[in-house]
Amino acid sequence: MYEHHKQALAKQSVFAKRLAWNGLAGLILLIFSLGMGMIGYHSLEGLSWIDALLNASMILGGMGPVASLQTVAGKLFASFYALYSGVVLLAAVGILAAPIFHRFMHRFHLAEDK
Repeated sequence: MYEHHKQALAKQSVFAKRLAWNGLAGLILLIFSLGMGMIGYHSLEGLSWIDALLNASMILGGMGPVASLQTVAGKLFASFYALYSGVVLLAAVGILAAPIFHRFMHRFHLAEDK
């Protein structure tokens, strides 16, 4: 997917395309995760769709829930969703940062070889 460290640095257009694809992959992961949270809060806690969106986005962003949870199923869902969200947030940042980090390291190795 990326060029080998002995190859020339990729063109700016190739780098921009990689960044766009990785950004799209991260966005899809976040939208999927937000949708799962919304469905869980809506079906298990009976929250309206807008309140489910608010709760899911706050958990996914690492801020914490807004609405108080009433059911055991909702509380269990929220605890597992919070753990999942922490991993997803880190994964999305990693997906977005991968081409930037690769380009930096590739440039560093090219300068070191000269």
